[in-house]
Amino acid sequence: MIYIEYAQNHYLNLSVIIKSNLYLLQNQKKINMRFFRFLLLNVVALFISTSTLTAQDGGMWIPSLVKQLNIDDMQEMGLELTADDLYSINNSSVKDAIVHFGGGCTAEMISNQGLMLTNHHCGYGEIQAHSTLENNYLKDGFWAKNRDEELENPGLTATFIIRIEDVTNAVLSGVIAEMNEDERSAQISKNIATLNSGLEKEESQDVKVKSFFDGNQYFAFITETYKDVRLVGAPPSMIGKFGSDTDNWVWPRHTGDFSMFRIYASEDNKPAEYSEKNVPYQPKHFLPISLDGVEEGDFTMVYGFPGRTQEYLPSVAIKQLKEVINSARIEIRNKALKIVDKEMRADEGIKIQYASKYARIANYWKKWIGENKGLEASQAVVKREKYEAELMEKINSDSVSKVKYGNLLSDFDKSYAEFEKYNLANNFYSEIVYRNVEVLRLSYILNSFVNKYEEAGDKGDEYFKSKKPRIDSYLKGFYKNYNSEVDKKVFATLLQEYVEGVDKSFLPEYLLDEVDDYKNNYTKMADKVFAKSALINDTDMFMLLSKSPSSVIAKIKKDPAYKIGVSIINAYNAKVEPKYSEINAEIKKLQRTYMAAQIEMMPNKKFYPDANSTLRITWGKVDGYEPKDGVYYYPKTYLDGIMEKYVPGDYEFNVPEKLRKIYDEKDFGIYAENGKIPVGFIGTNHTTGGNSGSPALDAHGNLIGLNFDRVWEGTMSDINYDANICRNIMVDVKYILFIIDKYGDAKYLIDEMKLVRPKTTLIVD
Repeated sequence: MIYIEYAQNHYLNLSVIIKSNLYLLQNQKKINMRFFRFLLLNVVALFISTSTLTAQDGGMWIPSLVKQLNIDDMQEMGLELTADDLYSINNSSVKDAIVHFGGGCTAEMISNQGLMLTNHHCGYGEIQAHSTLENNYLKDGFWAKNRDEELENPGLTATFIIRIEDVTNAVLSGVIAEMNEDERSAQISKNIATLNSGLEKEESQDVKVKSFFDGNQYFAFITETYKDVRLVGAPPSMIGKFGSDTDNWVWPRHTGDFSMFRIYASEDNKPAEYSEKNVPYQPKHFLPISLDGVEEGDFTMVYGFPGRTQEYLPSVAIKQLKEVINSARIEIRNKALKIVDKEMRADEGIKIQYASKYARIANYWKKWIGENKGLEASQAVVKREKYEAELMEKINSDSVSKVKYGNLLSDFDKSYAEFEKYNLANNFYSEIVYRNVEVLRLSYILNSFVNKYEEAGDKGDEYFKSKKPRIDSYLKGFYKNYNSEVDKKVFATLLQEYVEGVDKSFLPEYLLDEVDDYKNNYTKMADKVFAKSALINDTDMFMLLSKSPSSVIAKIKKDPAYKIGVSIINAYNAKVEPKYSEINAEIKKLQRTYMAAQIEMMPNKKFYPDANSTLRITWGKVDGYEPKDGVYYYPKTYLDGIMEKYVPGDYEFNVPEKLRKIYDEKDFGIYAENGKIPVGFIGTNHTTGGNSGSPALDAHGNLIGLNFDRVWEGTMSDINYDANICRNIMVDVKYILFIIDKYGDAKYLIDEMKLVRPKTTLIVD
């Protein structure tokens, strides 16, 4: 076994290993063939495992750089495509099928007639917007039987990447080390403005310049955005959200998380506002769909728009995030979600109003819990400290680098120590004013309106009249999904959290006086405030806005809910935000220097940039995992598991009668594998928020699944990717096709797609 041990250490070429072991065996007097076969299989397995090591460190790579950085690693792992197949400017490539959906999710083209696939939760807002008690598409699902039935979605966009260019030199032109952060930012903004006007693009295209490696590199993305995007189909929430909050971020998973839209364009295939004259968009490339299914060990590639990661934080930052910030955010959302969940379960109307909001808030609440657990389990802080020690050893070994970078870690320690109370207060403010107490968020919107009216002076009435239509539009959307009784309970609970959780020096006197007047009885205070406020009632609010501008402004300023909201806003702006921004700017500068130090001092290491909502590729394989001692999770789930989880009438685990009937009758069609319908699978792809809806592709670039989540134990991958426990969760495309065909009776949509069997080279008609 000498040569196997040597190969494990040095990754010898397979032919060398085999020849060496054959020589060893051939010189033995007696050859045990069973041992020979065992040895050969182990050598092959060893080769396969060593060839995949390059992808196991994670990574979200820029498609335009794959040719020079990654293509050999990808092909060694199993990819059958070339770099030009993945990304090309002049020819059709996979990138041309990838869509930035609504600016927050990913989608993909699956036909030459503009048909687009994304997650159910990505299209949730649109499905909800079209839902009423009479036509509840959230509950019952929606399937357009023809294109005339497809539903318009004002404001929804679909953006394609035309090309990517490295513009670092142009963006950093004139930027010098002596500049402070404001001067540096001003110079960069000036350069970007010049660049935007100078880059070659068509009239329908835009330019977005994005920072990479904490401001050490810049890329320009030339984009084209389509604005006529129509809802085509969505399963009921019992399928699209099966398992709901209990199963969110969890494996095994059985969620049919998909929805379908169609992009429409002008007759010349260009972006156009909604019109009945528009025609289905014809993409440069659309994804064939594999009917062969997946097996453990199969190559997988996820292509999409990951939102944000922080893979290069110092250990002190990870520690503060885990022990202080995440803990506070989890507690705030935990209390809000308990209230909203109780109200939704008791009232179907409230459930429709709050379903999307609840899902949005619950998503990151559970993610942060898993992230903390994962950071602890993977010993992220300890690992980062070890890495920092290695880095500092390299820095201190050279006199020049020591001058440049020698104080980095001590400067980080000092800055984060000062930052903590401001960072905590900022998160309390963000969670309570922006996200969870709706009347406080409305106060924030109205406060900006009031301030600008007063700043306009004699032209205040003119400003009021110009902005009132926008305010009216915002309020109509706000009150459509607002319930004052729900918000009142959240208000009382979270206001107490704010007073007790934020440094006392940051709290407004007005709020403290109100709390004293009510003897710390926040429920009583909420009852009184909501009883007197016009903000919590659409009729009262629109009646108020019909008055003269000066009267409206005066009454808003006296509103009790508004006064509490504004007192918090003003105190935050005066006591927290300036210092928070100042220290945060210092930390960003240190982070930029820290990133530069890593790249400079570790020239043999490949660094991938943090996610920033730009187009990326990540690859891995279908693989199970062991989250804790004695537990192993297989990488695939089936329809059988849905029936095992089925709880009649349950909010999360109910199963539609029609699906149960199909299951009982085993009416699975061409979508079954050995008599079973696959539902989901997991892989080692490095994904994050924004990858929702991303296509999971096989080695040939065929669609095999739809990315929609990560396993709970691995949600710390945004900060510390660990191949042992980080897995992305994908709904199997065969389950999607099965639901469209057998459940949705929309086979005409499948007839529009290109179905293939790459493992047998058979094209399905």
